[in-house]
Amino acid sequence: MIALTEKSQLVVIDMQEKLSTAMPKEVINKIMKRCELLITVANELSIPQICTEQYPKGLGHTLPQMMPFLSEAKFVEKTVFACTEEPIFLRYLIKTRPQIFLMGMEAHICVLQTALGLIESGKEVFIIEDAIVSRNISNKQNALNRLRDAGCFITNTESVVFEWLKTSENETFKKVAPLIKDID
Repeated sequence: MIALTEKSQLVVIDMQEKLSTAMPKEVINKIMKRCELLITVANELSIPQICTEQYPKGLGHTLPQMMPFLSEAKFVEKTVFACTEEPIFLRYLIKTRPQIFLMGMEAHICVLQTALGLIESGKEVFIIEDAIVSRNISNKQNALNRLRDAGCFITNTESVVFEWLKTSENETFKKVAPLIKDID
């Protein structure tokens, strides 16, 4: 299945201040660059975005360095782990956009449960593997195995970006080329 801009929605799950401090620092820095690229491309191509925050009173809000890129996103506060259990999240999902792209943390908790809920509701779920993280790499790997078995499409940042852009002649490609070079 290929990513189609007109069918896509991007979901940023729980990229929050206190939660990020529990993650491997070198991984968070790389994920931040990938998030910046994905969100920038989504903004340029008018791909709707939802950004969730798990119990922000305790875990803080979305990382401040991400906020400039999330100007188009709809924000959802939640206490449930599966975003699909939050009515406001469900209201923000666009029925005519069945491809849902997930990134964020933690892979084996909120990302996993959200993806399973979306699959159950008939969505085509794409897990951006290099833009999700867990505190423990084996938990992330276990989540990826379960997600693949459940019918999710496991992909990566560059694949999604290039599928959305379709051609190097796309004006957005020229704008984001420096960000693409900077994601490794």
